[in-house]
Amino acid sequence: MTIDDFWDLIRRSATATSEHDRTAWLTERLARLPAAQIIEFELHLTTQRRRADTRLMWGAAWYIMQGWCSGDSFWYFQPWLVGLGRDVFDRVAAHPDALAQLPQVRRLAGRARSEWSDDEWPQWELLNYVAVNAYQHATGQEDGLDQALEARGHYRVCDAAPEDEPWDYDDPEQRRARFPRLTELIG
Repeated sequence: MTIDDFWDLIRRSATATSEHDRTAWLTERLARLPAAQIIEFELHLTTQRRRADTRLMWGAAWYIMQGWCSGDSFWYFQPWLVGLGRDVFDRVAAHPDALAQLPQVRRLAGRARSEWSDDEWPQWELLNYVAVNAYQHATGQEDGLDQALEARGHYRVCDAAPEDEPWDYDDPEQRRARFPRLTELIG
């Protein structure tokens, strides 16, 4: 599975009407593929997530989610970004302030979190389990994906682990300097 194949599956899954349906569609498609391609899907997902696994991106997510962005929330935010598709992901991974241009973020701006529907939250936790479940379905091996990855010298990443410089997400001056467009949008 090439990176283009990975992004094509993500794009095609977007026709599903809900996060659950989208996850089921991806899992079903992956389960039909050889185990090696399921492993490659997971490796591509990990590579893309690492591009967005920065404190700068975490700060943007923190700001969008009005301070409700724990390590787990940020971990679920990253696959949501992947789910937006390759072009959007590339743009936002390079410049997190570009999140201000996304309709999905613009709809949340100015509204209390309590008013957000479950479908509006910027997260896609279930994408974390697509390859795991597809591999198990395809091979019948519980924990098989983890073992297959380890055999290839890889480990499935299960937590956010940004390595860039920490900063105070609550500091308005730092936030404004890093995210001028998000600051204008969110206030």
